[in-house]
Amino acid sequence: MAIKIGVVGAAGRMGQMLVREIVAASGAAFAGGTENPSGPFIGRDAGEVAGIGALQAKIGADPRALFAASDAVIDFSAPAATRAHASLAAELGKTLIVGTTGLSADDQAVLAAAAQKCAIVQAANFSLGVNLALALVEEAAERLGPDYDIEIFEAHHKHKVDAPSGTALALGRAAAAGRGLDFASQTIRSRDGHTGPRPASPIGFSVARGGSEIGEHTVMFFGDGERVEIAHKAQGRQVYSKGAVRAALWAAGKPPGLYSMRDVLGL
Repeated sequence: MAIKIGVVGAAGRMGQMLVREIVAASGAAFAGGTENPSGPFIGRDAGEVAGIGALQAKIGADPRALFAASDAVIDFSAPAATRAHASLAAELGKTLIVGTTGLSADDQAVLAAAAQKCAIVQAANFSLGVNLALALVEEAAERLGPDYDIEIFEAHHKHKVDAPSGTALALGRAAAAGRGLDFASQTIRSRDGHTGPRPASPIGFSVARGGSEIGEHTVMFFGDGERVEIAHKAQGRQVYSKGAVRAALWAAGKPPGLYSMRDVLGL
């Protein structure tokens, strides 16, 4: 039986890709989508908006109705909306796939509480390549040891509103885990003016924003006489939709819990 997958923000750039991916994926069925009630897409067919022809599934404005009609819902929205969706998923016992970035500690607490009643797969980035990079970064940080300084560079399009990106922070957490550092206290988020010598432990971040850059992340390990880099460059956003749909299919029937793409991939 096909897994019925719904999409939050079905008319957006990512939402349209998700609709197309769900329709194309074996074992998946498109359950419907939602949009902002004041937007121009309410009542339009989600398939036509996504450019694949009518699916007889109109875009609605009621998240509860979407969750009721779905086995799993994919959410790449905003923190406030994701909190509400997590509560709905827990109440109705539905799977939630979360790709929202910029979540606060309080937001994470809401997800953790909801995950006691439903399966939630959360990832800063659903690309299979990025999730492999996370595992490699953790291992490299552990094996290279404290003699190598860790710096993370990321670049995204000019419309991205959070920095560093959720993926960059996830890479930083992976490096901190490998190095045995407390990530919250061992990061450098900006440098300006006379900063003095670089301290030994912290993980540094640098950010670029411009144009239509989809996403680039590079983790650099600086040693005396050499530099090791683990990099990922997205060439299309389809990698994110493919990973999110794969997560939704994997999570079907899983017990309540907060899962990651590393769980999905068995890493």
